Amino acid sequence: MGFAQSTKTSYISHYQCRKCFSFLEIKSMCRLVVLFLVMLPHAAAYDPLDPTGNITIKWDIVSWTADGYVAAVTMNNFQVYRSIRSPGWTLGWQWAKKEVIWSMVGAQTTEQGDCSKFKGNVPHCCKRNPIVVDLLPGVPYNQQFSNCCKGGVLSAWGQDPIGSVSAFQVSVGLAGTSNKTVKLPTNFTLLGPGPGYTCGPAKVVASTVYLTADRRRKTQALMTWNVTCTYSQFLASRNPSCCVSFSSFYNETITPCPTCACGCQNKKNCVMSDSKKAHKGGINTPRKDNAPMLQCTHHMCPIRVHWHVKLNYKDYWRVKIAITNFNYRMNYTQWTLVAQHPSLNAVTQVFSFDYKPLVPYEAINDTGMFYGMKYYNDLLMEAGPQGNVQSEVLLRKNKDTFTFKHGWAFPRKVYFNGDECLLPPPDTYPFLPNSAHVNPITILTMAFSVLLCMLTI
Repeated sequence: MGFAQSTKTSYISHYQCRKCFSFLEIKSMCRLVVLFLVMLPHAAAYDPLDPTGNITIKWDIVSWTADGYVAAVTMNNFQVYRSIRSPGWTLGWQWAKKEVIWSMVGAQTTEQGDCSKFKGNVPHCCKRNPIVVDLLPGVPYNQQFSNCCKGGVLSAWGQDPIGSVSAFQVSVGLAGTSNKTVKLPTNFTLLGPGPGYTCGPAKVVASTVYLTADRRRKTQALMTWNVTCTYSQFLASRNPSCCVSFSSFYNETITPCPTCACGCQNKKNCVMSDSKKAHKGGINTPRKDNAPMLQCTHHMCPIRVHWHVKLNYKDYWRVKIAITNFNYRMNYTQWTLVAQHPSLNAVTQVFSFDYKPLVPYEAINDTGMFYGMKYYNDLLMEAGPQGNVQSEVLLRKNKDTFTFKHGWAFPRKVYFNGDECLLPPPDTYPFLPNSAHVNPITILTMAFSVLLCMLTI
C-alpha cells in the first residue's frame, strides 16, 4: 500500500506540475500573441497586393570636388498603384558631419539656414537637416535636371513608368573627397505629400553604370548608396480615406457606405451640396496643410466607390463602377482604383477606363488596376457636377464557379490611390430574392391550410 500510495502521489504531483507547465506555456503564447498584435500596425507597410512596392532613393557620386562631391539623386517609385500627388514629395535627411550644399540643380531646399561663417561664396543650404522639394514645371533650362521639375508629382510605376522617376543634382561641400572619407547621410524622411512613408538607413551598393548617348561606352558612378522607403496606411491616417457602396439589378436595396466610414471629425465643417457655400468663390482653393473641405454625407469620406451589378447575360455579366469625389479642395490627377474579385481573371472588356491585371502571386489572378484614360478621364475633379468618373466592365462567366449568392458578385478589397477603402458589412450586401429568409409562420400557415383542405375532402 505504501508503494502504491507513493506512486499515486508521485503521479498526481507529476500531473499537477505538467498542468502548471502547460499553463505557463499558454501564458507565454498569449504574451507573444499580444506582442504581435501590438506590433502589427507598425509592420503594416507590407502590402499583399504589391509585396515589393517601395520608393528607392539612389545617390550616385559622379565627381569629386575640392571639398566634397557632386551627386545625382534619383527617386524611383516602384509601387504599382500608389503615386505621389500634388503638392508633391518632400525629402529630408541629416548630415553625418558638417556638410553644406553648395548648389542644386532640379530641386531646392526649403531653408538656407545660417551661412554667416562663409565669406564670398555663400552655400545654397547650411542646415544640418535640409528639407528638399522638387522645382515647378517651367523653370529656366539652366536650373533643370533630367526627370526633374514636376512639382514633386510621382506617378505609380504600374500606371506610368516614365513619370515614376524624379531626380536632381546636388553639390556637397565640407564632406569627404574619397570613398573612404565620405560619410553617408542618416535619418531620411519622405513625405508624399503627407505622412505614411518610413525610410530605412542608407546602404552602399554596387556603383551605377551609365551608357553614353551613342550607347557605345559605359561609365560608372564613383560611389552609390540606396535608401528604401515603404508606405503604411496606418501611419498616413487613423481613418480610411475612401469607402465602397453596392447595388444590383436583382435587388432594389442599395447598400451604402458605413456611417462615419472615414471618421466624423469633419462633420461640423462640411458643406451641404445645395447650400450657397458650395458655389462660393474660392472654396476650391487648396490649403497648404491639405485640409479637406468635404461635402456633408453620412460616411464623410473624400472618395466613394460604387460597384453596381448591372446586367446578367448567358455567358457574361456586367458591372458598372463609379468613383465620386466629395472633397471641394482636391483634384485627383492620375488616380488609380484596385479591386480584388475572383472574376477579374476573365475580364472581357473595360469600356471607359484603362485596365491592367495585377499578379503579385503567379498562381492567383484575381486583382486588377483601373485608371483613367490620358487626356480623357485621368483627372477626377473636385466635388460638384463634374466630380465623378465611371465605366462598365464585362466579365466572362465561369460556369463551374459562377453564382450571385452570398455576395459573390462584389469585390473582396478595393483600393483608391493605394489606400484601402472601407467595405460595408457582408450581411448587408444585396441578396438574391430567392435567398431571402423564409418566415416560419408562413410555412406553418400553409401546412395547416393543406391539412384542413385534405380533411374537408
